[in-house]
Amino acid sequence: MTTASALSHRFDPLGLSGRSLPVKAALVLSGTGILALASQVSVPMVPVPITLQTFALTMLGVLYGWRLGALTVLAWLGEAMLGLPVLANASGGLAPFVGPTAGYLVSFPIIAALAGFLAEKGWTGEHVVKSFVAHLAANILCLAIGGAWLSWMIGLEKGLAFGVTPFILGAVIKSALAAAVLLALARRKAQPLDL
Repeated sequence: MTTASALSHRFDPLGLSGRSLPVKAALVLSGTGILALASQVSVPMVPVPITLQTFALTMLGVLYGWRLGALTVLAWLGEAMLGLPVLANASGGLAPFVGPTAGYLVSFPIIAALAGFLAEKGWTGEHVVKSFVAHLAANILCLAIGGAWLSWMIGLEKGLAFGVTPFILGAVIKSALAAAVLLALARRKAQPLDL
């Protein structure tokens, strides 16, 4: 496959390739807003509620591409550091970056980039199993980095019990949801518009 052919088959449902810098800057700003909103959405589940935060992170990585997705997440984390209430539970400031959640926050741009990178390699859209695996890998990486930091703070057993195990079911559900949404986007883009 030639480079031009590979680029034409690249998953780009938002048509972002080749967009101008001002458009991309607007996308970063709107992406930070999406992340802020997703961080406040909580679905009650047992044993812990699930937020849409990591769902939005991996989706931005896929939809924006790994570079712009990671940059968007870094901008959102910068907003949080400045004190804007953009993190879960409307928190912000420097405290979350040195407390028990610091490992998860550090992982966020990494997992957005991972999901976006795998999408650029074809792990998305019509490839629903690969898409699920890509999102699940990103979510598990988030839990591994966040759990490692938490375990360093409170001990391995407690770190796993409070920071990893309760979130595995949510990671699976969000990964399946992301794969389904991206499959629908790929199919919709493939269909001609009826005017």
